[in-house]
Amino acid sequence: MKQIKSPMTSRRNFKGLALAVAALLSVAVTPLAAATDDDSFFTHLHTEKAMANVTVSPGRAGPVEIAIQLETTDETPLSAKAVSVTLVDTQTGKKLAPVEALRDGEDGWRVKVAQLTPGRWMLGLGISISEADHVSVESPILIK
Repeated sequence: MKQIKSPMTSRRNFKGLALAVAALLSVAVTPLAAATDDDSFFTHLHTEKAMANVTVSPGRAGPVEIAIQLETTDETPLSAKAVSVTLVDTQTGKKLAPVEALRDGEDGWRVKVAQLTPGRWMLGLGISISEADHVSVESPILIK
């Protein structure tokens, strides 16, 4: 006796096949994406008044550049008067001198640090929103 497949069974098989292919492609693509992302470290910091997207490039020992994008809690660009960056090696307690960031657009700031050693660091941001309004926030970062 011949079994007749309904259109519903064929659709289910097609959906299952499509999901399997999508899963296989995502696994195959992931190692490539990870390899390109290996050169930088990203973190998101936030307080009640401000948020910052911070990228440390490269995320390995040596000279690095820190890019900071500031936002309000509504995710709109935050135009600050000044931004300073502090870095503390959490293992040794060594604290680098605070560095004033240079403005890079309306909500962007950049800092170059001459030398970071591998390990965990505490990154601190001092954000001057106005003459009377200052925000401080910190987050751990990992340098390979």
